[in-house]
Amino acid sequence: MNEYPIYLSPDDPLPLPRRFTSNPQFPDGLIAVTDSISPERLIEAYHKGIFPWPSEDFPILWWFTSPRMTLRPENMTIRRSLRKKIQQVLHNAEWEIKVDTAFEEVISSCANSPRYGQNGTWITPEIRANYIELSRQGIAHSVETWYRGELVGGLYGINLGQMFYGESMFMKIADASKIALAALCAKCIQVQIPLIDCQQETNHLTSLGGQLMDKTSFLDTIEVLTTKPSPQWGFDKQVLAYWL
Repeated sequence: MNEYPIYLSPDDPLPLPRRFTSNPQFPDGLIAVTDSISPERLIEAYHKGIFPWPSEDFPILWWFTSPRMTLRPENMTIRRSLRKKIQQVLHNAEWEIKVDTAFEEVISSCANSPRYGQNGTWITPEIRANYIELSRQGIAHSVETWYRGELVGGLYGINLGQMFYGESMFMKIADASKIALAALCAKCIQVQIPLIDCQQETNHLTSLGGQLMDKTSFLDTIEVLTTKPSPQWGFDKQVLAYWL
């Protein structure tokens, strides 16, 4: 039996999570450690349900959380106040939803957003550079909320086949990140992406409709969905009309 986490050389494949059991001597979910990261390594990781969560003071740490926090797009919680905001966005030309027009600004804003209980950011310069390269390849995407010509909120993540892996979100004004998520969920419904990976359980994600999946169900699901063709990602704020 392998001892986790496994230290990997650049040519070693990431371990298979079905065989993974957390080592009580290490943080729960830590499956592997590498000295470096690459776009190819990231793609391999997402296909296996693994994600990076490094620290500026450590090598690249790779994680597999179980049970897994996920969001079925049609189950996103749209409360009355958010529905009113969606109506405002749809009917006011000062609001826009854009896709992949400011990926670097979105990931930088996510990196600079303070997180409760966290010091610093896991979105290191090395991480940022690799996701920017994946955005150039059409694999990483940003959903952006704009108001009066300014980027005020958004999120980014990875699309493989009919699976979307959410990574991080930010807001500069109230509800701007929720608007971006609502747009993403509506688009996912439109193009038959049935699941968004949210990685870790938080009260915030639960309030948005996130639910836990057991390891076997999650892995079975992504093994099927990631083999499907990926959709086209161009859309605008009209997709939000789904929620009205």
